[in-house]
Amino acid sequence: MNISILDQSPVKQGGSAELALAETLELARLCDSLGYHRFWVSEHHSTAAYAGSAPEVLLAAIGAQTQRIRLGTGGIMLPHYSPFKVAEVGSVLATLFPGRVDLGVGRAPGADMDTARELAHGGTPRFHLFQQQTEELIHKLGNLRYRPKLTPRPVENPVVWMLGTSADSAVLAGRMGLPYNFALFINADADTDILRIYKEHFQPSALLDKPLAGLTINVYCADTEEKAAQLARARHLSMLKVVTRQGFSGIGSIEEAQQYSYSPQESFYMQQQSRHDCVGTPDQVAARIGQLVKLFDADEIMTVTITYDFADRKRSYQLLADVMPGL
Repeated sequence: MNISILDQSPVKQGGSAELALAETLELARLCDSLGYHRFWVSEHHSTAAYAGSAPEVLLAAIGAQTQRIRLGTGGIMLPHYSPFKVAEVGSVLATLFPGRVDLGVGRAPGADMDTARELAHGGTPRFHLFQQQTEELIHKLGNLRYRPKLTPRPVENPVVWMLGTSADSAVLAGRMGLPYNFALFINADADTDILRIYKEHFQPSALLDKPLAGLTINVYCADTEEKAAQLARARHLSMLKVVTRQGFSGIGSIEEAQQYSYSPQESFYMQQQSRHDCVGTPDQVAARIGQLVKLFDADEIMTVTITYDFADRKRSYQLLADVMPGL
């Protein structure tokens, strides 16, 4: 079972984007040394929460500071861009870091719609063309005779993954014969059969002969059960503020979450959003990951850990590496 990381370069209250990106680089070096399989970075725009608006740029820096861990976009929001340009980006990364690059693509805007219109050429987002764009991207990467010529041509192309939060993306990834990663940490209401839906619709392709299903989950691992629960609660309070439009000034601390007065509705929201989280001591987290693997029929696990204190984030990954087989 491969265990990987999705890092979103979170910006904490009182922190800065510069600090967030520096922490991402340090975390990548740590996870490379600990034996994690992949290190993906996300794409978010026009937000105080995350500093990573250009994953392809960040990956170049990460690749230069790591040795073996696979690097990936988790993901590039393809409707904003030209498939040819994204193919070039993937090719450059795969040339710089041979055999290490995943090119994860998604349909979501990664932003509010006003920002999506700013990103779109001509001001019109092309979400409805996602399947066509994905097909074009794969064709441009794989067809050596394609004109105009795609340069550089790496020895090994980046591996295209489809990312999603719905059954629609699961079906599409299956039919296109692509590896698929489902963001359970975003859509906690997902049907537990979501990866089975992908596998049922899978059709072997030139890129993949059998389905490969990843599941991305929230993980909060600490030396004590109480500390882990505090970390998870602080993270979900930050998301609650976004959902309820209370204003967001960065990832909040454990102390803020302890002092916050939750309404019954807010408490219910927190419970619903966290019901698939892996929270606790290393053994508890490992057991919970095992349960989710069986429940969702996942082939790989990708973890998201967001904390106010960077030391807690690093500690979580260090503890998890000690108890997960294969690392």
